[in-house]
Amino acid sequence: MQTNVTVKADDTLIEKAKERARKENKTLDCLFNEWLQQYTGNVDTNTAKEFDDFMDRVKYANPGRTFSREEMNAR
Repeated sequence: MQTNVTVKADDTLIEKAKERARKENKTLDCLFNEWLQQYTGNVDTNTAKEFDDFMDRVKYANPGRTFSREEMNAR
């Protein structure tokens, strides 16, 4: 079950938040739910975001070749 929430906030802040959400291909509703999960201690959402942020930071890396299954699973 989901509950509708009414929030009062400065119009300028709402517009800035909407613009940022659009850039992230999200909605304010989605971001608010993510915030609630983080605020209440659900670390899974935070961990997933940290992983996505990390992958964005290292997407420049290119090993120059593909690796075999054996090479990828070598320990």
